[in-house]
This record gives sequence, structure tokens and C-alpha cells, in this order.
Amino acid sequence: MRDAVHAAVHPAHAIRAVHAEWTKLRTLPSTWWLIVVTVALTVALGAAATASLSAAPCPDAGGCREDTVKLALTGVWLGQSAVVVLAVLAMSGEYVTGTIRTSLTALPNRLRLLAAKAAVVTAAAVAAGTLGVAGSLVAGRFALPTDGFDPLPLDEGATLRAAVGTVLYLALIALLSLGVAAALRDTAAAVTCVLTLLYAFPILAGLLSDPDWEERARRFGPATAGMAIQATRDLDQLPIAPWPGLAVLAAYAVVALGVGGALLRARDA
Repeated sequence: MRDAVHAAVHPAHAIRAVHAEWTKLRTLPSTWWLIVVTVALTVALGAAATASLSAAPCPDAGGCREDTVKLALTGVWLGQSAVVVLAVLAMSGEYVTGTIRTSLTALPNRLRLLAAKAAVVTAAAVAAGTLGVAGSLVAGRFALPTDGFDPLPLDEGATLRAAVGTVLYLALIALLSLGVAAALRDTAAAVTCVLTLLYAFPILAGLLSDPDWEERARRFGPATAGMAIQATRDLDQLPIAPWPGLAVLAAYAVVALGVGGALLRARDA
């Protein structure tokens, strides 16, 4: 509490901390490569999934009920892995190089340091997500077969919600990853932990034979719940509604940051 009050009383210190973290992040070559990879994977997989649609299984020419917006954004399933690595490196990279001691000497307030890192990795994730989502929707509109499918609705409210929600999804993935990295301090362990958390629930849901347990796995998994924000059709059939699903992911991110922040304060650099 005292750290939070101290940070609020000295906003200039907070601004300097964010500027310092941004300087460190943008001067790493891996940062820009990971942003490019995030955008490329998101757009490429979404365009491929949309182009692969066929109207053959549809009952009639106008009977295709595929959620084309969600399909165009499906590339986030891969793009998020690059966001995970970017956010983890923002914290664990300093432990690898030993520069964490210098950072803590310059900024002894550890929670302010974590908050500054959270601000810059969120900004990077939002930038990559915005480019990836916009590119996916545009590419999906051109890649979508015209036979049996309506044009991808770029100007509808549901599409806007799915687009904005997907960008927020990637921002929350970055915060979750940062919190885990602060707790574990090791790059490989943190990346493995987060990716397992993201991809294990969908695999588990597919293996469960009990429909009730399958629904629970999809409802409470961070990725499966968060991805509900992309749905624009048949929302009543989802295991969890779009915004509550994103709230589940936000809860994971808050817990990870809380644990990471507590451990960062409690132990030596």
C-alpha cells in the first residue's frame, strides 16, 4: 500500500520508470521481430482458415452459418505465442543478463518497476494486436469465398466488439506472461508455464467425454474463455459469454501479476 501511495505522489518518477522500460524494450532486436511474428502469424493463419471455407456442406446457397469473423481472427491462437515470449523476456531477460540489479538500484520500488514493465509490454501487445487484427479482417474479407458466404461484415457492432476484444485479449496475455515471468524468473520455465496454461485447456476439453466437464474446461480455461470475445454468431451456444470470458482471462492476469509482484518484493534480485 505504501509503495502504491508513493508512486501516486510522484507521477514524474512513474513516467521516468515507464520511459526507461520502454527504452530497454525497444532497443532489444527480439522485440521488433516478435511483434512482426505476432502480426504475420495472426494474419496468415486467419487468411488461410477463411480461404479454406467451402459452401459444399451448407444446406443451400444462403444457408452457410459459419462465423466468418471469428474464423478470420483464428490466427491469434498462434500469434499469442509470440506475445508470450515478448512479455516474458521483458522480465526474465534482465535476470539472464544480470541487469536486474542495475534496474533495482535505479528504481528500488519493485512494484513500480513491475508496473512500468506492465505498461510497456501492454503497449507492445496492443500495437501488435491492432495490426494483426486489422490485417486479419481485411485479408479475411478478400480470402472469403463469395459462393455461399456473405462478405465479411467489417462495419457491424459484433465485428467491432470481436476486433477490440481480441486486442484486449492479447494485452491480457502479455500481462499474464509478465506476472508468471516475475514469479519464475527463468525464460524457458515461464514460457513453458504460460503456453501450457493456454493450450492445455483446449486439449483437455477435447479429451473429456463428459459434456459438463468439457464445458467447464472451456469456460474456465484462460484462452478458451478469453477467445469467446471473438464470437459474433450463436452466442447462446457458447460455454461462456464474450465479455465474461474475457473477464476470466483478466482474473488469471491479475493473479499472476499479484503473485509475481509479491515474490519480486519478497526475495533478493
